[in-house]
Amino acid sequence: MVKPERFEHVLRVAALSKDIAHSNGLHEFKAYLAGVLHDIARDLPGEELLRLAPPESEMDAAHPLAVHGRAGRAILEGYGFNDTEILDAVEDHTTAPREDKLLAMCLYVADVTEPGRGVNHHIRELAFQDLPKAFAEAVACKVRYLQKKGVPVHPRTLAAFERLKLEGQIPDDLECGD
Repeated sequence: MVKPERFEHVLRVAALSKDIAHSNGLHEFKAYLAGVLHDIARDLPGEELLRLAPPESEMDAAHPLAVHGRAGRAILEGYGFNDTEILDAVEDHTTAPREDKLLAMCLYVADVTEPGRGVNHHIRELAFQDLPKAFAEAVACKVRYLQKKGVPVHPRTLAAFERLKLEGQIPDDLECGD
């Protein structure tokens, strides 16, 4: 269901997700499978994305690509897939896990740090030692980058950022360079 260039990304994310899972004592096959499935809806037309995952916010309605994680979950559930840990990871990989779910964190970090993107190398390396810290940095750097560019931040991403700040997981002096 994805274009060839996206498939290369999918394979890199799956492999990295598996490696991060291994380093953090998580289920490697689930991490790999979540990586393989995470962009199942990514290349669908906007109308189809919104049909599968009706907008929860103005941002979703204006930017249908923002719902491709939720749309992916809907597709997988339609096929009878019922592993909620993997479904949650697929759903939340675009906006950030809504809770402290390690597999979802693993996929989120793998997606934003996979080598083909050419960014966030320090976060990728940190994920092998401290996944929750790497996740917090990934969310913080994404939010700060978007805010600096004047781009609206998805409400779910902003909620994760605010939760992590309240919990003291994001230091004020965090540097987001490569």
